[in-house]
Amino acid sequence: MNDNASTAIERLRDRLKHRVGRYLGQWGVFFRGFLEHPRMVGSIIPSSRFTIDKMLAPVDWQRCNLFVEYGPGVGTFCLPVLERMKGDAQLIAIDTNPLYVEFLNRTIKDSRFTAVLGSAEDVEEIVRLAGHDNADYILSGLPFSTLPGGVGEAIISATHRILRPGGAFMAYQFTAAVRDLMRADFKRIDSGFEFWNVLPCKLFWGWKE
Repeated sequence: MNDNASTAIERLRDRLKHRVGRYLGQWGVFFRGFLEHPRMVGSIIPSSRFTIDKMLAPVDWQRCNLFVEYGPGVGTFCLPVLERMKGDAQLIAIDTNPLYVEFLNRTIKDSRFTAVLGSAEDVEEIVRLAGHDNADYILSGLPFSTLPGGVGEAIISATHRILRPGGAFMAYQFTAAVRDLMRADFKRIDSGFEFWNVLPCKLFWGWKE
């Protein structure tokens, strides 16, 4: 084997090590976060690409200046959102787990992205501190069925207030608990279902009139 071939093989090995290390690192962070705060993580398995595509399908990306995500975990939705967003839009991911926030800010190198340590209940303050009056779309994978009493209602009310007219609150869940909570603020709620996910999940889009 000549030197050029050996060098090429070494480079390939290095790339594979980097990719495998990043993949295992992401899963390690996700699993650790689940063990530390199981009630705040919707699933031990990140959402499938089928769920991501279906959940994001109704978004009008040309009218999206600010996209907010609650409970981003290790960023399963973050990169697909950034791929679809226009160049001057912004994505803010809000999580109560510093492990996830640190991981996202360290690994996502996109000037349009910021991960914030905080509660979804404080979304209005977070959005305004970022220089925006409203959010266009807000996505959530938070497990509303296991949140402490009153927290889910507070999150959804704050979400409705900070959304622009015509914007949407989007949630993917294993139960329909969030839809029942949404009804107090959102008059139009579209629903869907994605079988190709672990576990199959219910999808909801609440539109602000």
